[in-house]
Amino acid sequence: MDDDELIAAVADGDDTALRELFTRHAPWLAARLRAILPAADVEDVLQESFLAVWRGAHRYRPEGSPGGWLWGITRRQAALWLRRRGPDALPLAALDTLAGHGHAGRGGPDGQHADDPAEAAVSRAELAAAVRALGPEGSVTQEVWRLMYLEDRPVTEVAGLLGVPEGTVKSRAHRVRQLMRAVLRQPARDGGGR
Repeated sequence: MDDDELIAAVADGDDTALRELFTRHAPWLAARLRAILPAADVEDVLQESFLAVWRGAHRYRPEGSPGGWLWGITRRQAALWLRRRGPDALPLAALDTLAGHGHAGRGGPDGQHADDPAEAAVSRAELAAAVRALGPEGSVTQEVWRLMYLEDRPVTEVAGLLGVPEGTVKSRAHRVRQLMRAVLRQPARDGGGR
């Protein structure tokens, strides 16, 4: 069976098809999750993701890529995990990955901090400062950041939730990225880099 057929079987309640999907896709999904989550949490988020696949398989439409659909679910589960833990648990790599940006040049040749707890703590502190730069909790920029980058909601949904046009959401999201980049790059510009 191809992936589309497996997902259709999962939608019909076939747990064997779900296990086959897991076997085929869990390794690469786990590898992508390791870029945005602490290694100890990857398995839990992966399991939550496949539970979401089980519950949502009936909504899958074969016009797209099965892998893209699975990654979308997994990415949302990672965003939910990070949101539940708050900004102190959010590594910089997660912000960039959830926002759709690379994270080269920070913390080592591959841009990760997994082997250096001190560097990870500095990264969390930098991110917390960047989040504070968005304004007080509940502010428009904080809400756009939370909805788009932590909850991974599409622009149309965010516009509906905030009661503003999609163009306004896009411009606010652009402003969020500008503010966060300015704060996150500041130590290197000031000569206080590592």
